[in-house]
Amino acid sequence: MKRSKTQYLLYRLFTFHFIISLLVGSDRGKSKMSSTTINFCSIEFDIVKKGESNNCYIWLHGDERTANLAIRHHLKYYGGTAFLVKSKDREVPYRDTKIDPNRVFSRKGSFKAIKKFKPEWAPGTIKVALDELDQARKQFLSELFPDSNGVLVAVHNNFRGYNVKSELKYSTKVSLNPKENPRDFIICTDSTDFEKLSVGTYNVVLQDRPPEKDNGSLSWAAFRNGIRYVNVETRLGWLTKQKKMLEFVEESLQ
Repeated sequence: MKRSKTQYLLYRLFTFHFIISLLVGSDRGKSKMSSTTINFCSIEFDIVKKGESNNCYIWLHGDERTANLAIRHHLKYYGGTAFLVKSKDREVPYRDTKIDPNRVFSRKGSFKAIKKFKPEWAPGTIKVALDELDQARKQFLSELFPDSNGVLVAVHNNFRGYNVKSELKYSTKVSLNPKENPRDFIICTDSTDFEKLSVGTYNVVLQDRPPEKDNGSLSWAAFRNGIRYVNVETRLGWLTKQKKMLEFVEESLQ
């Protein structure tokens, strides 16, 4: 049947609106990433957020590039909030020295960290630095720690022989797979999380008792504050492995 000009125009208009509605509808399920920055004293982080997941991710060492890529990949598919250090080096500048970003999450740890590369400080100056770190740490952790029972996931790479055996003396429970490389493993601080993660094929250790000597690591700061913490550690360059381990953690701890 031959359409009139009016019918043809209405048909075209209907088709146009139908296609637009499909495009808009399909885009609704795709949340976009947003990005801001935050400073922890001189340590600067990009904050990348996608979706409504309560899980938070952190990349602390700039020389562990695989971990950065793994987090960014994971965020695309699962969402969450990532804190990504803006540095290419393991240590970052602080005052007139440098510090390890994963050794300043307690006052005792910070004391050791700021004296590592600068043993001598003028009288009174080290206290000023420690007080500054204490105040900045409190604010940073209030932004970093997840709410609503979310999980804080630190992502690390190793390339200096460090492996899961180095963590056994700090662990209360272990689940080791002899077929897995000991340099690829998961640390968690919650016993319920350990039970869920230990049924998989990966090396997993539970650390729910702080060590006698506080080294200032983020894991113990999270533990002291009642935050569920997981560290996903793999060899540097093993991106596919780290992606799979992050996916396993995500699916296991939903």
